[in-house]
This record gives sequence, C-alpha cells and structure tokens, in this order.
Amino acid sequence: MSQRPGKTDPLRLGAPFRALARLLRSPAALLPAALLCAACLLPAGAARAQPGPAALPANELRLNDLRLPPGFAIGVWAAGLADARSMTLGPKGTLFVGTRVAGKIYAVIDRGDHREVKTIASGLNSPNGVAMRGGSLFVAEVSRILRYDNIEDRLDNPPAPAVVFDALPKDAAHGWKYLLLGPDGKLYFQIGAPGNIVNPPYTHAQIVRLNLGNNTIKTVALGVRNSVGMAFNPLTRDLWFTNNGRDMMGDDLPNDTLNKVAINARGAHFGYPYCHQGDLPDPEFGKGRSCGDYDKPELKLGPHVAPLGLRFYTGRMFPADYANNMFIAEHGSWNRSKKIGYRVVRVGLDKQGKVARHEVFLSGWLQGEEAWGRPVDVQVMPDGALLISDDQAGAIYRVSYKTPQ
Repeated sequence: MSQRPGKTDPLRLGAPFRALARLLRSPAALLPAALLCAACLLPAGAARAQPGPAALPANELRLNDLRLPPGFAIGVWAAGLADARSMTLGPKGTLFVGTRVAGKIYAVIDRGDHREVKTIASGLNSPNGVAMRGGSLFVAEVSRILRYDNIEDRLDNPPAPAVVFDALPKDAAHGWKYLLLGPDGKLYFQIGAPGNIVNPPYTHAQIVRLNLGNNTIKTVALGVRNSVGMAFNPLTRDLWFTNNGRDMMGDDLPNDTLNKVAINARGAHFGYPYCHQGDLPDPEFGKGRSCGDYDKPELKLGPHVAPLGLRFYTGRMFPADYANNMFIAEHGSWNRSKKIGYRVVRVGLDKQGKVARHEVFLSGWLQGEEAWGRPVDVQVMPDGALLISDDQAGAIYRVSYKTPQ
C-alpha cells in the first residue's frame, strides 16, 4: 500500500511507549494532554467521577419486551453484576466479566440450576477489557495490562496480579479498552482518541497488538477513534472491529462503522480525525484532505448506535445460515434527539468475505425514548448459546434456539 497524505507508517511502539512512560511520570506532561481534552486534567491514572452503577434484580428484567426471530428464546443467565461489560470464557468454563465504572472483575460459575457470581478484583481503573490465554486472565485497565495466573483454581483466593505492561496513556476519555487474544498469541486492544474530535498524538486513535514474548507494542491500524469490540474471522484470520464515530455533527452523521484489517496489515488508516464513515470529511480537520486516501469501512451501522462487542458465531445450536455470522452489541445513543441502537444486530458475509446481510437480531431494551438496558458484549458458549452482557441492568442474558414445531 502506498504512502497516503496524512498517514504514517505503522509505528514500532516499543521505544515510543517507553518514552511516553517517562514523560507521563512528569507533572509537566499533564499540560499538553489537558489541551486535548478536559478529562485529561484528572490526576494520572484517575478515573472520572461517575455515579456508582447498580444492578436490577432478576425479576425486574423486562424479558417480555425483548424481541427475537422465531425459534429463539432469551432468559436471564446471571443477574446482580453491576456494570457488566466485556466477557471472556476460561478453559474450565468460568465466565469473566469486566466493568468500566465499577472497577471490578466478576467471575461467573455455572452451577447447573443457577450461576454463582464472585468478585475477584476491585478498585481497578476501568478494567473493561478481559481475555484468557491458557489459564491466565489478562485485564486491561486505562494505562496498564494485568495478568492473573491460574485464576480458575483460585476464585476464592485470587492472586495479586502481575503487571504485564504499564506504559499506556492515562487519558480517561476513551481510555477504557477492549482486549482480545489473537490467533498469533498476541493481545489486541485499542487506544482511543483522547476527546470527541481532536488531532491525536501518535500514541492514540489506533488499534495495537502487544507481543507477550518481548513486551513490545506495534500498530495494527491508525485513524480509529474508539473501537470497543473486535474479533478475528475464524476462516480468514482478518481482524474485524467496530468503531464509534464522532459526536456533535447532528443526529444523522456520522455513521458508526464495522471495519476489517488483515492481521499483518501495514499502513492501514481509517481516517480519524480527517474523514468519518469512509466518505465524510470532518468540517475542521478534513480541510485539504481526501477521504479517498483512507481505508473504507465494511459497513455503515447507523449514526450514534454505539457498536461495542462483537463475535463470530462458531456454535452449532443456531440454524445453519448463522454459521460465521457476526453478532454486534449496540449500546445505544447517548445524546441523539431520538434514541437509536440498544439492540444486537446480525451481520453475514458472502463467499468473498463481503457484507451480505445486516439486520436486527435482538431488540426491546429501548421502549419509545426509555431504555431499561444497554447491551455491551456477546459471547458464544460451548453449547452454542449466545450470552449478552448489559451494563445498565447489570445482567447477562442467554439466547438459545429450538426449531419451531
């Protein structure tokens, strides 16, 4: 791929991030960061003050409002998980759940007739991202990656975490992370733009991968405002990811997007802050630039739907035409005059790997202009059922399928 205007070659971020770590230890580093976003005026590593999250009792979850295609059913798999966000499954069947505001990591154990919820860590800084590698649980905070070894054998007495990497930016704005173990054994996550629409430093607005062997970070894709969901296509090993577009351009622009990048791509740039949704120049930063110089999204998902977690369906419970389809959790708009999102959508690909289907799979958390829940992440279980986390209601739902009689 040729060099394009406004782009840089992929960064070998081992040295730059070590330099960044040295800078961030100095109080003087706070001033330029503060110019980027008001949230960066916080002390290093601090989380923004927000109301404490709550969880609805299971009997107050309005399952009758939820709508699925024929043959599918939904139930409460676990309740009482305030701020339930990203999910990952341990090799012994424990579901680990991160949080953004609560500062906790949950472990959910399936006891057959009920699920037992344990809090295995607390007091963390937006531990949104969780991923398993062997028996170790990796957790992404705002500025560091932690590792809990042999965690499934120590749920009642969790070990102190090992600090894997602690040279990440400390910006609270878009600082929470999604964490994914790649087929190459590396950890993938995003470093969000430190504000709604800013010209980010070279360490931000990108997806990176962390090599656990030598503890270095490399850029996977630039120009990504804030991706809080990604998954590898099990057939092609391409990385698919959601991206949340900028705000304050009106109710209908820009679209949030679904994007794709090859696992070993070099030079990928998806436009931020110069171009949005692949074809919309930014009114400020887009001057003198062409959207044709940047990578295009695979799908426009809709304006401000807030797409977060996604998974390829690898189970066998659902009908055959669901195989290798994507499920995407849309968290829902926060400042649109007419709310949108608050649902799970299905995306299917054709034999060439292009989007051939995009439809609503599960809806009903939004009733009129009232939202009683907000889906965050999806997880395919060994039996083929689909779990969905909800940080507003503090619950995890289970979607199953039986052939209609």
